[in-house]
Amino acid sequence: MKEIKDIKEIANIERLDNEYDLQKASLLDRKLRLMIKENPDLKLFREKIRDLISEYESRKWSDFENITDSQIEESDKAEEIVDYEQKFIQKRKESIRKKLKEFDMTQQDLGQILGHPKSYMSELINGISQFTLKDLVIIHRLLGISLKTLIPTYLQSETRDKVRESIDKLNKPKLRLRKTEIA
Repeated sequence: MKEIKDIKEIANIERLDNEYDLQKASLLDRKLRLMIKENPDLKLFREKIRDLISEYESRKWSDFENITDSQIEESDKAEEIVDYEQKFIQKRKESIRKKLKEFDMTQQDLGQILGHPKSYMSELINGISQFTLKDLVIIHRLLGISLKTLIPTYLQSETRDKVRESIDKLNKPKLRLRKTEIA
C-alpha cells in the first residue's frame, strides 16, 4: 500500500501487500471510526479499509498451522514502526493544538490560513491525510513550532529498501542511510 497523502486515495488501493500495510490500515480504521461522527462521508473509506484488512487476513493469517516465525516477526516489526509513526503524529498534533490555544486560534482558523476546509484540517491534524511541506513550513513560521516536531524524518520500509538498493547499484560503500529511532 503506497503512502496515502489524501484520504480519497484509499478508493484506489487494490490490496494490502504486507504486515506494515495491515498495521497502517488497522490504525486508519480506528481513526476513521472516531471521525465518522463529525464527517459521515468517511464511512465509505472505512468500509473499503475494512474490506482490505479482511482480505489480507484471510489470505495471510487464516491457516494457523502454516504461520511462520518470520511472519510473526514481520508483524511485530510493522506494529513497532506504526506505533512510532503514531507517536510522532500525536506529538505533532499536541504541539499544534497547544500553539493554536496560545494564539487563541481554532483548527478551523489554521485551515483558513492554509486554505483547507474544516473536515480536511481534521484529517491532517489526526494523521489521516498528510500535510504538504508548504503547510508545515507555514505552521512552523506562523506558530513557531520546530520543524523537527512537524516533519518526520523516518522512511517507510519500502522507501528505505529502494534507497538501499539504489545505493548498492551505485557501488558507493561510504554512502548509507543514517539511523533513526526505527531502523
